[in-house]
Amino acid sequence: MIAILGAGKMGEALMSGLLRAGVGPDEIVVTVRRRERGEELTRRHGVRVVSNPEAAKTADTLILAVKPQDMASLLDEISPYVPAGRLVISAAAGITTSFVEARLGDGVPVVRVMSNTPVLVDEAMSVISAGSHATEEHLRLTEELLSPVGKVLRIPEAQQDAATALSGSGPAYFFYLVEAMVDAGILLGMPRAAALDMVTQSIVGAAIMLRDSGEHPVTLREAVTSPGGTTIAAIAELERHSVRAAFLAAIEAARDRSRELASG
Repeated sequence: MIAILGAGKMGEALMSGLLRAGVGPDEIVVTVRRRERGEELTRRHGVRVVSNPEAAKTADTLILAVKPQDMASLLDEISPYVPAGRLVISAAAGITTSFVEARLGDGVPVVRVMSNTPVLVDEAMSVISAGSHATEEHLRLTEELLSPVGKVLRIPEAQQDAATALSGSGPAYFFYLVEAMVDAGILLGMPRAAALDMVTQSIVGAAIMLRDSGEHPVTLREAVTSPGGTTIAAIAELERHSVRAAFLAAIEAARDRSRELASG
């Protein structure tokens, strides 16, 4: 039995991915803050809604998907019901495994996860880190849960805030870039629908090339950048406006905010 505590947007996305991967709705329970939300999830997915204590007592694996600011109160509520050895997967940005372990007691294995919204289309990037009581077996079980909905990568927990900034928030940067490129197409006289089609397919194709070719992104970019051509003129403008530096600063700011969330 898998319990998802806090079935908001990301919690529901993980749940729907598990269902698509073949986990039966009778094998999943969820907890919610509002009754209407629970009724909606039951109607849409057929899963059962229970209380936080009941989920903690009955499930073999607990996925904590509440907002970071709600994590302490959730842990206080469920700690009397979580036995040593129960696998706990924390999916809240900025929340460390030590934070969870300190509130659940000795011997509870905790794995920290940061996933992202492409879980909705089974193309998530999930990064996982083991807490002090989590073994290779617990990491393997976490990978088995997440691999049907995308790629899973193990990293040291010290890199989790950076991963949150880079891949957790990464889809938003992509959508922001698409929005800007579509606006540019409209400025140049393209209909919005046509501009969106061109930009979307160009980026999807480029992403697949990058993933499957094994080439460095610089090599692939240089293949499109002819001497004195249109692409180098565009790249020169991006450099003139310090777009690269802006991305560095933006992702660093996201990393810092993840740390702030952890500290309350």
